[in-house]
Amino acid sequence: MTVFPARRAVPSARALPPVAVPHPRVESPGVLEPVRPTPLEWARRRRAERGARRLEAAGARALGQLDHLGPAWHVIEWPRTDVTDVLDHGHDDRAGFLAIGPSGLFAVTIADHGRARVLVAGDVVQINGKRPPYVAESRRDAKRASKALSDAVGLPVPVTPVLTFVGSGVISVYGLPKDCLMATHRELDRLLVAGGSRISPATAEKLSRVAQHPGTWLNGTYRPTGDYRWYDEGRTAADKQAHHR
Repeated sequence: MTVFPARRAVPSARALPPVAVPHPRVESPGVLEPVRPTPLEWARRRRAERGARRLEAAGARALGQLDHLGPAWHVIEWPRTDVTDVLDHGHDDRAGFLAIGPSGLFAVTIADHGRARVLVAGDVVQINGKRPPYVAESRRDAKRASKALSDAVGLPVPVTPVLTFVGSGVISVYGLPKDCLMATHRELDRLLVAGGSRISPATAEKLSRVAQHPGTWLNGTYRPTGDYRWYDEGRTAADKQAHHR
């Protein structure tokens, strides 16, 4: 909107004192005022921004617990949300990452509960009277990661779901879920190494490179580079020696 400055009136023959006459405002064509959000929209946006910052901080706290696991472990960020979920919801309200090491592959899902008390009974997680589907989401993420990696490698790649709670509230457990590991972020490192050595550091390194490639998550379009071989020259999966404990 353009506003011209006020102009002085032309004095008459009687030499009257000058009087300021405001010039009428003229709207500039093609210039529109920005649409201001309603109080409800502003509150929703602020709440979403705070939630995103809390999730980012919670993920950083969980990652910090894995710093001392050593070079044999790899932490990979991956697109945990399907394209259909993005179109339906517009954003991802979860946080997590892939952890790959001698104990295997783990899809870690972060649940930030703050100071609220958490009740766990099998697959049911209750926080502040609500029951978010954290266990189901963890299993779904692990299944999707396993399928994408298996398609890229050409071999079955199992991925274990892990639900990690970040917060200071009390956690009461009346029964753990099946096929899904659960721990606080302070116990995450001990939980991951508890499985022992299931794969070699070289295999973990190869799987981490596959997971880092964007094509792995785009309909299995990953293709290894010329200097990359899953097995040594002339070897196949049948030639791998069995390890007995």
